[in-house]
Amino acid sequence: MRTLVLGGIRSGKSRWAEQAIAESLPPGQAVRYLAADPAGQADPDWARRVAQHRGRRPAHWSTVETDDIATELRQSPATPTLVDDLGGWLTCTMDRQQAWEDGSVAAPVQEMVDAVGGFGSTLVLVSPEVGLALVPATASGRRFADELGSLNQRVAAVCDRVVLVVAGQPLSIKPPGA
Repeated sequence: MRTLVLGGIRSGKSRWAEQAIAESLPPGQAVRYLAADPAGQADPDWARRVAQHRGRRPAHWSTVETDDIATELRQSPATPTLVDDLGGWLTCTMDRQQAWEDGSVAAPVQEMVDAVGGFGSTLVLVSPEVGLALVPATASGRRFADELGSLNQRVAAVCDRVVLVVAGQPLSIKPPGA
């Protein structure tokens, strides 16, 4: 089962995703947590948020901080995995592809969609939903919103389930089997 979990900033989407994957597996089952952390974050508030996320994870989960999610998914397609989050991954990808103004993220996005679609175990992906956060005031911000909206739509198409989390409450957008 592949599940995409969407929500606004501080909506509870990560916490819900962590609970959902843990409840879907036998107790004590190992989970690989792929943290798509934008590199070079020196912001103390960001570091505090990351620490809160780490503190919630069970000790038997492994954490891989990477901006190459597609490769990680292809390398271990049988390991239950949680990806948090696609917005961070897209930020790193746009930096790497120089896509804030004129570069393209088409190839890495296709790689990501293919890796998600081909994943063979339980997979939960977290992503911010466009329009539930700040309205971009800059061209690069609007570009990010456009790319994230497209990425979310493409990933949702290959997922078995899509959930929107609002105020910590899950709303089923695409139930399993739909």
